[in-house]
Amino acid sequence: MFNSEEIMKPVTENACSLCAPLGAALAFKGVEGCVPLLHGSQGCATYIRRYMISHFKEPVDIASSNFHEDTAIFGGGANLRMAIDNILRQYKPKIIGIASTCLSETIGDDVPMMLKEIRKANPDYPPLIFASTPSYSGSHEEGYWKSLSALVDQLLPEGPSDMAGKRNDLLPLFTAALSPADQRHIKDLVGLMGLFPCLVPDSSETLDGGKWEEYETLPRGGVSLESLQNMIEAKAGLHLGAASALREISPLKILGRKSGLTPHFQGLPVGIRATDRFLALLQDLSGQAIPKMLLEERSRLIDAYVDSHKILSGLKAMVFGDEDLVAALVPFLAEIGVKTLVAASGSRSGHLKKALESLLSKEEQEGMQVVEGADYATLEKLAEENPPDFFMGSSKGYAMARKTKTPLIRVGFPIHDRVGGPSIRILGYGGARELFERICNGILEVRQEATGVGFSYL
Repeated sequence: MFNSEEIMKPVTENACSLCAPLGAALAFKGVEGCVPLLHGSQGCATYIRRYMISHFKEPVDIASSNFHEDTAIFGGGANLRMAIDNILRQYKPKIIGIASTCLSETIGDDVPMMLKEIRKANPDYPPLIFASTPSYSGSHEEGYWKSLSALVDQLLPEGPSDMAGKRNDLLPLFTAALSPADQRHIKDLVGLMGLFPCLVPDSSETLDGGKWEEYETLPRGGVSLESLQNMIEAKAGLHLGAASALREISPLKILGRKSGLTPHFQGLPVGIRATDRFLALLQDLSGQAIPKMLLEERSRLIDAYVDSHKILSGLKAMVFGDEDLVAALVPFLAEIGVKTLVAASGSRSGHLKKALESLLSKEEQEGMQVVEGADYATLEKLAEENPPDFFMGSSKGYAMARKTKTPLIRVGFPIHDRVGGPSIRILGYGGARELFERICNGILEVRQEATGVGFSYL
């Protein structure tokens, strides 16, 4: 068994998590024609816009109800109404995703009541979806899943529906936060298996689109309102994320309650074992055989493992990031012969430990430390006490990697100090091969420089 620890400190030093409204913005940006609106101060929206733009290299608009001192005293109802009116006039959205912030929650603004009054006075308004996401309630992961749950809960009627189970080919697919490249790939995989994916959220175009010929107030792409409403017709649904699958409330569980569909829960398909499980489920749901091209891709991945196993076998790693990402990367590392010393997340749900226990053998768990509620000061101390051969995580680990002179394999969100963050793939056989080769090359680069003279051949 591994050791598990939740870090409880009076001061957080460089947190391993982000704020809950940022997670809400990530979720809402994956819906077609949606404008995220933060009910709070302008600084919250500006910070999140800048943070997302730095990673995605795309224009990102986050609206704000723009609290001031008087709003903090008398409430933000008037500001919220004005913000919604401004959004409708300037953007003409199909839906507005509203998320609360620490300030609006602390003063006790009753946003659901405010929205009820706004809808009553303006029945022609598009859907106004609300998620309660103060940062003191959890990390960006909490905000992300709360917002997706709110979408399903507030858009779809209560069941059971007469349309439930009418479509065997439709697959509602709720995933942990993925890169746009991985979102495109997961849709391709589902499509190759003869199913129609309804990916929620789908920011594969909204946050990684092509060049605009002229300015567009709202980016193209995203899961459509029609697709979201049609999910009620599906016979089965799938949640990808081993840690978030343990949440008491999740969008797929809500959808199952409303429609009566059969819910399936899996971890992210990273590596051979996880992708095999994923495709086996799709095969059961569709009744179709796995296409030859995917079997050939699997064979090439195995060949890559064989060719380069000597580079990574026996190495040690520290992995940090979102719970679902860490829960997928650690079994993948075990698959390629790498021992994880520390698996860490800034979230405090307790789900990471349980997810890893279900995914790893006793031997693979041995000597591993699972750290929840982590910050980078704690991880740096752990790395100095028991040095890993490399780190895996976001760009926020760079200072730690530089100080300890340890390679950092960048995955997840955010990637601020490199280009191509939205293009990083880790899912499926192809994504696993790309990740495997990036790790190998990162280790080889360090070894090559460490020789003093370098080398030209392996």
